[in-house]
This record gives sequence, C-alpha cells and structure tokens, in this order.
Amino acid sequence: MTIDVAGLRMRYGTTDVLHDITFQAHPGDILALLGPNGAGKTTTIEILEGFRTRTAGHVHVLGTDPAHADEHWRARIGVVLQTWRDHGKWRPRELLTQISAYYTPYTTPWNPDDLLAAVGLTAQADQKIRTLSGGQRRRLDVAIGITGRPDILFLDETTTGFDPAARHDFHQLLRTLATEHHTTILLTTHDLDEAEHLATGILVLNAGRIIATDRDLIRHTEVRWTLDGTPHTHATDHPARLVHDLYQEHGENLHHIEVRRTSLEDTYLALIR
Repeated sequence: MTIDVAGLRMRYGTTDVLHDITFQAHPGDILALLGPNGAGKTTTIEILEGFRTRTAGHVHVLGTDPAHADEHWRARIGVVLQTWRDHGKWRPRELLTQISAYYTPYTTPWNPDDLLAAVGLTAQADQKIRTLSGGQRRRLDVAIGITGRPDILFLDETTTGFDPAARHDFHQLLRTLATEHHTTILLTTHDLDEAEHLATGILVLNAGRIIATDRDLIRHTEVRWTLDGTPHTHATDHPARLVHDLYQEHGENLHHIEVRRTSLEDTYLALIR
C-alpha cells in the first residue's frame, strides 16, 4: 500500500481537530476526502505530505513516516495546493524546465513539452504566466505538481475555477495517471459530482472524524407518492415491486408516483446534517 494511516490525531493547544483517523490507499487509487469547511481535510493532507507534525497515531506514506522523510521521499510526492503562486514573468516551458532540474538527482521528470501537452497548455508554452487565465494557471499548477512523476499526488480543491471542458480534460489526466502510471491520488473537493464520477474511494470527514466511507455511501432508489393528499417516500432495492404493490393496495387513490435514484449529494447532506 502507498498510504497507511491508523489512529491519527491532531491537537492545537487544548483543541483536538483530528480524532482517530484511519484509512489506507493503494497504487492507482483515487481517494476523495469530502467534508464541510473545518472538517480536517487539509490538516490530514498536510500531515501526509510532511508539512505538519501530528500529535499521535501511525502514518506511513510510501513506507516512510512523513515527519522524518528525506529529499528522495519528497521527490516521489506531488502536491497541488488550493492557491497558486504567481511567477508572472516566467513562461510555462521555462518554469517547468527549471523545476525539472530539481528532480533530476532523484527521479526522471517529465519532459516539459510532454507535460504541457498533458495538461492542455501547449499553445501557451511561451506565453508569460501573468497573461494566462485562471483555469490555465491552475493547469500549470497541476503540471508543476506532477513534474517529477510522483507515486502519490495530493490535490487540494484543485479544480476550483475550471470550466467544464478543462475539468473534463483534467479528470482524464488523473485517470491516466492512476491507471497507466499507478499513481495514488488523494484529493479534497466540495464538488460531489466530481467525487462520484472520479474517485475509486471516498472518505467523509466531519468535525475531525471519518463519519463514512464509500461502503456507507451506497445509493438507493426512492419511490415517492401521494395518498389521500399525504406525500410518502420509501427507499427500496425493488422499486417495480413496490409500485406494483402500491397500485394493488390503493388503486386510483394513488397519485404523483415518482421513482428516483438518490445521489451522492443526497446521502452526503443527510450524513452531515
């Protein structure tokens, strides 16, 4: 496995912000961390990246405790933060060429032109970064994060500001990294549709605790109807049978019948509330 976390706790002063966080990830996994603001998502990722020292618990990333990792370990980690740092006078190709040189002693980095093609910035390769759009700058952030061909890629609210086409292309890139390069990807997002269609595993955090995993988020089918002016809702794995039985029992008194599949958003909001 690439990530092994057990009993992770984090305390600031007398306040516990993470409580007994436990999970694992394997090569090629795309794991989404969901939760409201302040749930502990970013703190968890920063501990795994080695940027923050935990209070207690077992944490191993690529077989190493991040709190004591060296530069060889760091070269195997890719990070894309919520906000980007503006290198406005640089151009994407020259910036990636410079960053690639830092990885050379430890790994074989991506060729800058191949990397720009992968994130859809070939046409902007020699444009000054300050002239790029917000979405294009976020793509460049991703390119910087994967320059060293990381074994693990951490993404913190990465697709904020992406237009639908850019988001689609970015998701395709992540799937390629996971399936062809066996990169483990850990991402935080508030976009439940993104998590539902992209992630192979989901963790829901609230108030510093894991309150659900993808096994707890199994969506079901709801049947809704009105009987004698009163609305009813029932979750079922056999909607056709339920509708048949309702008509058999109530006949013409049954109105406004609807069959719908609950979404991840429905389940998530019920958990958080």
